[in-house]
Amino acid sequence: MTYPHITSRCFINFPFRRLQQELDFVLSHRIQPEIGLEGDTLYTATGAEYREVAEALAKTELGCTLHAPFFDLAPGALDEHILAASRNKLGKAFDLIAVFRPAAVVCHLNYEENKHDHKQSDWFNASLTTWQELLAKAAQHQVPLMLENTYETGPEQHKKMLAALDSPLARFCLDVGHVAAFAKNTWQDWLPALAPWLGHIHLHDNHGDRDAHLAPGRGSFDFSGLFSYLKEQGLHPLVTLEPHTEDDLWESLAALDRMQFF
Repeated sequence: MTYPHITSRCFINFPFRRLQQELDFVLSHRIQPEIGLEGDTLYTATGAEYREVAEALAKTELGCTLHAPFFDLAPGALDEHILAASRNKLGKAFDLIAVFRPAAVVCHLNYEENKHDHKQSDWFNASLTTWQELLAKAAQHQVPLMLENTYETGPEQHKKMLAALDSPLARFCLDVGHVAAFAKNTWQDWLPALAPWLGHIHLHDNHGDRDAHLAPGRGSFDFSGLFSYLKEQGLHPLVTLEPHTEDDLWESLAALDRMQFF
C-alpha cells in the first residue's frame, strides 16, 4: 500500500550513499528524502554524484531536506583546531544547498550539560559564531537552518541560541525520539517554550530507554497530544520520518495515516 497523501507532505531520512543505491525505489514511491551527510560522504562523494541525485529528484518534482553531519563534531569547541575542523565539515554540507535546493538544513546544536556547563559562556560564544557563519550561507538561498535537540535536557540552550541568531531562517527542529530517550522528559518540556521557532519535527518512537527509531505508536511517545497541540496552535512545521528499516518505513506511514496527522 502506498500513502501519497503523506509522502507528498513529509520527508524520510536517507543517508546519501543509501539514497544512491535505492534511488529507483525512492523515485518510484515518490519519497522525498532527508539526505544524511554523515561519515566520510562529504569527503568522498563527487560533485557529479550529488548532481545526479539532485537532478533525478528535480526531474520527478520531489523535494528534499539536508541533514548535516554531527558525529565527532563540536560546533562550540574550545579547542581552535577541533572547532576549525567542525566548521569545515559543516560548511561542506551547506555548500550543497546550491545543488539540492533543500527545504531546510538540519543540524545538531550539540550542547551537553555534563561537558559544557562549567564553561557555558565560552561554549555559547564559539557555537554562536559557527551557526552565524552557516546561517549566512543558508540565507543566500533563503533556506532555513533547523537546530535539532539531541542530548540537551531542556529548551534553554536552543532558546538562547535562536534568540541570539535573531533570524526568521533560524528555527528549531523537535526530535521527539531524542526527547524521550535522551532528555527523559516530554514534549511539553520543550513546547511551548520553543514554539515561536518551531520549523521542523523528526518523528520516530522508543520506550525511553534508547534511541530505537521505532515507527510512531510502537513506543511510549505521546503523539496524540503533540499532534493536537500543533493543530490547536496552528503550527505547521516540516515533518521528517526517521525509520531505520524498510518495514519501519511502511509502518511509520501507516501510523501517520491512522493518526490522521495530515
